[in-house]
Amino acid sequence: MLSRRPDLNSRPDLKGLNLKNPIHLLAFGLGSGLPKTAPGTFGTLAAIPVWLLLLQGVPTLPYIGVLLAGFAFGVVLCEFTSRDLGVHDHGGIVWDEWIGLWITYLWLPDGWGWVLYGFLLFRLFDIAKPWPIKWLDKKVHGGFGIMIDDVLAGIFALAVLQFTAVFF
Repeated sequence: MLSRRPDLNSRPDLKGLNLKNPIHLLAFGLGSGLPKTAPGTFGTLAAIPVWLLLLQGVPTLPYIGVLLAGFAFGVVLCEFTSRDLGVHDHGGIVWDEWIGLWITYLWLPDGWGWVLYGFLLFRLFDIAKPWPIKWLDKKVHGGFGIMIDDVLAGIFALAVLQFTAVFF
């Protein structure tokens, strides 16, 4: 069989997850955070086609409005989902990666190379967690804590990407 529905019952870390619940479904990036290995990377990859459909080419102010609304919405999504799972910042919760990547893609130059470069930069900052990202990740809890480290990783990646675009 080519595709199989994931058996959530065989994963103790997913006890309490209900993908029929729209809050859980969105927090898990429409299911993109379900892989056992590298859920953040898969979640970030899934954010790209959504960005292409909804945000690519949107003027700055509405784009920032979507980011702010997505952040606020994400605080609630992540809070409820982590509480239902009984795990703070479960790796499968990837809404925060979606917003972080979309921050990176603010003012993105045209071309697939820039899309890939932004993706790689965001993943680098999200995984390496340089100060103060690591500090925030450890000290700030709840839905806000889940979201804020990825927002900062997105801002760092945005800064490097824009620096590269201007000077190289």
